[in-house]
Amino acid sequence: MGIFDFVKGIGDKLQGKKEQSQPTTSEPTASTPTPAPTEPTAQEIANQLLSHIQGLGLAITSLSVNYNSDTDTAVIHGQAQSQADKEKVILAAGNVAHVAQVDDQMTVVETAEQESPSQFYTVQSGDTLSKISKQFYDDANKYNTIFEANKPLLKDVNSIYPGQVLRIPE
Repeated sequence: MGIFDFVKGIGDKLQGKKEQSQPTTSEPTASTPTPAPTEPTAQEIANQLLSHIQGLGLAITSLSVNYNSDTDTAVIHGQAQSQADKEKVILAAGNVAHVAQVDDQMTVVETAEQESPSQFYTVQSGDTLSKISKQFYDDANKYNTIFEANKPLLKDVNSIYPGQVLRIPE
């Protein structure tokens, strides 16, 4: 449990469910001004984060997400089946454009074999998974360890970006 910092404005842009109503006529609507896009409410962001996390298929029960727009903080509650799933939820919430901090209020199911927490690393300009692997494991060829540890958050070994936070397992 704790607070994790992220770079606000960098990361996934969550898609809202709100759609602007379109005119039903085929007549030109040049005289009708287009409404300016509005910022989503805190509740809409919380709902989008919840859907985003649930879409990853991680083993989390009783998952709930709250969002404080004053501090750009996502508060995550739930019970993870593993330390890795808990860390992935934190990263899934934090690597989103609106979020600057994640307040982790999750627990991990007690099992006979407890995992050690991973390190988190913020990707810098010019980083690759191989370069990060060399830094943490003294072996650039262990990049796949980092890639696998961040699935399903990463879809491709070349899909990292500056400001993104990754799990680095022992």
